[in-house]
Amino acid sequence: MTILGWILIIALFAVGLAGAVYPILPGALAIYLAFFVYGWFFSFEPFGVWFWIIQTLIVVVLFIADYVVGAWGVKKFGGSRSSIIGCTIGLIIGPFVIPAFGLIIGPFLGAFIGELIVGSSPAKAAKVSVGSILGLFSSTVVKIVLQIIMVVLFFIWVVRF
Repeated sequence: MTILGWILIIALFAVGLAGAVYPILPGALAIYLAFFVYGWFFSFEPFGVWFWIIQTLIVVVLFIADYVVGAWGVKKFGGSRSSIIGCTIGLIIGPFVIPAFGLIIGPFLGAFIGELIVGSSPAKAAKVSVGSILGLFSSTVVKIVLQIIMVVLFFIWVVRF
């Protein structure tokens, strides 16, 4: 059972980190679930109240940062609410329509179309679309860093006990 427990925990960590790049995967929630799997298979004893407070705060920051940093890229380049919505829709649909490049093309086209809908020029729409990609990359970096911190804190807490 020990091996099965660690396989599940490591698989959830891998899914969580992959979720930072591929938005369909549950990301931080998979990592959070790994903590419960550890508790069910081994013990909840290493996890005190501070562990849960810190990890929960990181998850909340992840959810907020995911939206705010992505939207910041669009807004920084003069985008409208429509381009933010288009970017989000493109981010979700893109990987399914164009598997290899959908994570980049989807948000770019979504922001571009969203900006055209509100009457912007194609040049401005292209500029906003570049901002959406920069925001997406920035958001991904923030998510990866925070999720790695979650995993490292888990191992620090487990090794301490």
